[in-house]
Amino acid sequence: MRRLILLGLVCALSAPLAFARAIPDPAQSHAPGNEELQKPIAQAGYGVGVNYQLQCAGCHLGDGTGSAANDTPRMKGFVGNFLKVPGGREFLVRVPGMSQSALNNAQLADLLNWLMRKDGMAGESLPADYQPYTAEEVTALRAQTMLNLPGTRSELIKAMRAQGIAIDDGMTAGTMDSPTANQ
Repeated sequence: MRRLILLGLVCALSAPLAFARAIPDPAQSHAPGNEELQKPIAQAGYGVGVNYQLQCAGCHLGDGTGSAANDTPRMKGFVGNFLKVPGGREFLVRVPGMSQSALNNAQLADLLNWLMRKDGMAGESLPADYQPYTAEEVTALRAQTMLNLPGTRSELIKAMRAQGIAIDDGMTAGTMDSPTANQ
């Protein structure tokens, strides 16, 4: 009787494994509506808002507020400050999330310009003399790998502080340099 129970238990536990397919059936047809292969993002023709959601919002969040817990700085109302210090313009293109994104160079330039709008992420941080990014500029900058993101960013933040720019990037409590932050 024990052998029969044990044999039944082994059969019951191994039956699902016998029906599982480790290798997909190459003759299986696509689900309805999925007959076409997915296009790469660079060829999909999405607008800049969708490209932001696909390429940036996973870390910087949909509204650009970032996440100090995930070491992701705020862009909303702050990102334009990078254009006020030497090397900041280049930094924004060379950040790995930008330089290694699935977007082509023209799309990346469009996304950066979209971020820099006064009514967009940059807001009041946008410098008055802002010049839009071009696909050619992005192509050249994207080819230069950034080897030390935290160190580069830290130096740019120091340069901003030296110019009296309030640092409100949301990275750590107490980093905001303003009259009310020190009270």
